[in-house]
Amino acid sequence: MSTWLSAGVPPAQVAEWAGHSVAVLLKLYAKCIAGQEEDAKRRIAEATKPRAASGDTR
Repeated sequence: MSTWLSAGVPPAQVAEWAGHSVAVLLKLYAKCIAGQEEDAKRRIAEATKPRAASGDTR
């Protein structure tokens, strides 16, 4: 499970696969997701970046 979390698999998905609640998973494996702040910020920036209109041919 620590490998999945370190790889960026969402904790809710890992918890489901492991048969744990998210609270239990994070209590046991919090250290595995520490240090992923920059990746999280990058994902948020990418997800909120304005997209070109579908008819835009530039």
